[in-house]
Amino acid sequence: MLMEQERTEIVEYLKMLITHGLTKGTGGNISVYSPELKLMAISPSGMDYFKLMPEDIVIMDPEGNVVDGKRKPSSEYEMHGIFYRERTDILSVVHAHSPYASILACLNWGIEPCSYLIGSAGRNVRCTKYETFGTEELAQSALEGMKDRYAVLLGNHGLLAGGLDLPTAFDTAEEIEFCAEIYYKCKAVGEPVLLNKEQMDVIIEKFAAYGVQPEAEE
Repeated sequence: MLMEQERTEIVEYLKMLITHGLTKGTGGNISVYSPELKLMAISPSGMDYFKLMPEDIVIMDPEGNVVDGKRKPSSEYEMHGIFYRERTDILSVVHAHSPYASILACLNWGIEPCSYLIGSAGRNVRCTKYETFGTEELAQSALEGMKDRYAVLLGNHGLLAGGLDLPTAFDTAEEIEFCAEIYYKCKAVGEPVLLNKEQMDVIIEKFAAYGVQPEAEE
């Protein structure tokens, strides 16, 4: 099966979108890109995540042409493909309708650096203006909103996160949902104290090395 490992991984992480509280029903979508094959594996449209099999995941090229698979791909395939065409540092994209990120997106608020954890995505998280789902306009808006970042809030919609692999992209989505909750609750009772540029410089540097383990000795 073409991209079997990536397909299997996507099936497992789609279930985690539900069990980790990042979406409801069949909302959200996930993709993984293979730079060697120049193909992406992406979740199908409107299928129960707990009934999916690896063969239900669709294989496409970044331009949106189906290469393998019998299912209809996610309506947001263009929003995934544009990152694989334009950014070499993103090889997986996770889109979620997580509660607090979606609340801020409906307020058209970005997330300011009130928590150091925002460093997993960058210095802040921007919010784009509303664009209809499944359109090239939304894809372009997401790309611009995530410039120099690894997450973006889609206006009146939800959250998008990217990374070098699916575990990293998923972790970023979870971290930014947490940051969205913290920011929203801070704003509910007052004005949060924001980290300054110098503090964020240190955080960004530390996040660049976070989780990097030394190679085991022979």
